[in-house]
Amino acid sequence: MANTLSRIPSGNSALDLILNGGLPANRLYLLEGSPGSGKTTLGLQFLRRAIADGERALYVTLSETKEELMAVGASHDWDLSQIDIFELSALEEVLGEGRDQSILHPWEMQLGETMRLIQVELDRVRPTRVVFDSLSEMRLLAQDPLRYRRQVLLLKQYFAGRNMTVILVDDMTSNQEEIDRHLHSICHGVITLERQTLEFGAARRRLQVQKLRGVDFVAGYHDFAIRKGGLEIFPRLIASSHHAPFVGDAVSSGVEELDALLNGGPLRGTCTLLTGPAGCGKTTIALQYLHAACLRGEVAAIYEFDERIGTMFARAKAFGMDIEAHVKSGSLQVEQIDPAELSPGEFAARVRHQVESRGVRLLVIDSLNGYLAAMPEEKQLILQLHELLSYLNQQGVATFLINPQQGLLGSMQTNLNISYIADVVLMLRFFEAGGRIRKAISVLKHRGGAHEDSIREFRVDARGVRVGEPLVDFRGVLTGTPEYMGEREPLLEDRSLES
Repeated sequence: MANTLSRIPSGNSALDLILNGGLPANRLYLLEGSPGSGKTTLGLQFLRRAIADGERALYVTLSETKEELMAVGASHDWDLSQIDIFELSALEEVLGEGRDQSILHPWEMQLGETMRLIQVELDRVRPTRVVFDSLSEMRLLAQDPLRYRRQVLLLKQYFAGRNMTVILVDDMTSNQEEIDRHLHSICHGVITLERQTLEFGAARRRLQVQKLRGVDFVAGYHDFAIRKGGLEIFPRLIASSHHAPFVGDAVSSGVEELDALLNGGPLRGTCTLLTGPAGCGKTTIALQYLHAACLRGEVAAIYEFDERIGTMFARAKAFGMDIEAHVKSGSLQVEQIDPAELSPGEFAARVRHQVESRGVRLLVIDSLNGYLAAMPEEKQLILQLHELLSYLNQQGVATFLINPQQGLLGSMQTNLNISYIADVVLMLRFFEAGGRIRKAISVLKHRGGAHEDSIREFRVDARGVRVGEPLVDFRGVLTGTPEYMGEREPLLEDRSLES
């Protein structure tokens, strides 16, 4: 029993995390997926690990030639010379001399003779790992569903007790769903790769472990990408598995009046939502928190979906915050997100890297609209964001989300009902007074404790972020049409500060 449950690495460390340690050894697995989904690459990674461990590995190919496999390896800078490759492109041994042979017409071959040759090669090489590519050619050779199923069972019986871990590759080109379900029942484990072509941008790929007998694994879909070096898999984030102890102290912005609104600031391990119309100062307030954190010696990160990094640097410097200097010192990581190239799983993996490898304590996502626009065809995107925020909270990271509202003046709306996952909600609004457009800030929600319920004016200029006195005669902010009816004295004016 102990031997059957012994694990071997799959050749991909992220896949091993999904499998909770690797594949049980000496079993038969099915790797299925449409053409271009990454099956050959993952199969080669599986065999390369055997070579690295000093074992023998065999790739049986009924479809691709050895030269084509070598080309795949070369694209990843892999040396495949130590992997035994058995191809059936020369079929004199199967059909006999003088017969017309072509790999393009496998239905002309005799299935029994083909399988006999493969078994002879297996007995000669005696590998510990085998990749059999692909079952679709075997279907064509068999021509009959019953004969095909019988041949797969014979293969399983042949491999049993021979100290071989085998992956059968299937490109899912057959429409015989009943036969495919039988195949699932025969194999000890099934891994499915999917490739989805979006209306715009790069194709998205995801992986699912459908079954693994006698072993617990991380179920569900896991995003992945094919990069140089193999499959880069991003295991699905489960926040409850990543709790770390931390002190939930207040995070200061460095602006005393702004901190007073939240009784010292948002707490570690909470999420702050900055919401309001475009141009009202949401990103600038988030940058103020980033700037203060870096001055304290903390590590921070910001993901920019909307604004260009150069523009952000210039704007922050004009407001007295040298964000670029923090980037050069290494305390701040600024990452520009390409909206057409990112999957939710990869984004979550990047965030995890910042937290677990760099020790990030404060993180900004600018903006939620940009996050959704980057992945418009993904499923349950808000739920995935909720899991990511829960992970950040359990790691003690102070997270700031920018949520632009539609419109500039009057009644404004948001297409994201996201406030329920935020611990703090800061509302920003424009208002008119003294013939000028001004800005107001207020706290709508603070789960971490007491907060000020007043509405204050704030300004952003060369002096930085400034928060004024409560506007007692300010009315209509919650209706979306704020109006100030009082005198000019409480308002933030340069001359009043100079005096």
